[in-house]
This record gives sequence, structure tokens and C-alpha cells, in this order.
Amino acid sequence: MKYLSNVSTLEFYADKCTGCGMCVNVCPHEVFEIKAGKADITDSDKCMECGACVTNCAFGALSVQRGVGCATALINSIIRGGEPTCGCSESSGCC
Repeated sequence: MKYLSNVSTLEFYADKCTGCGMCVNVCPHEVFEIKAGKADITDSDKCMECGACVTNCAFGALSVQRGVGCATALINSIIRGGEPTCGCSESSGCC
């Protein structure tokens, strides 16, 4: 599932990556793969900003603002019911 294009806060620091593969193992949307012995982002638009990758990266090779953005709004609307609201507006270019 993709959310919105070009809004993910996910950042990857290749110089810190050891290729352990934890991000690949824990990411629920297959955002990562291992290429040439290091992690690689396949499609950052699939990132739901859950933070599982950051929590499980012992080397500080990833950062993401957990629990922010439209992906979180979509998840919360599914859990709680109702329309998603992330505090964005059309004028801000988010939703």
C-alpha cells in the first residue's frame, strides 16, 4: 500500500549501515531490501512512519518521525473509525 507521494520523513544513512537486515525483517510494508551488502530503500512512499526500522537499527542508519503525517491519520481512522485527519490542508500540499 502506498500513502502519499514524497511526504515520508524516512531517512537512510548508508555510511552507518552494516547490512544486518533488521530493517528488512521488521518493516511491515517492505520498504527495504539488501543490495550489495547494505540496506536500500525500495520505495519511501510505502513507509507508514511506524518507526519499527529505527527501533531495530542498532547502528543509527535510519531516522523517521514516528506517529506523524497522513499515514498515521489513516491508521488512526481505521482503528477509531471516522475520516482521517492529520492536521494538514490542501493549501499545505499534504492531503
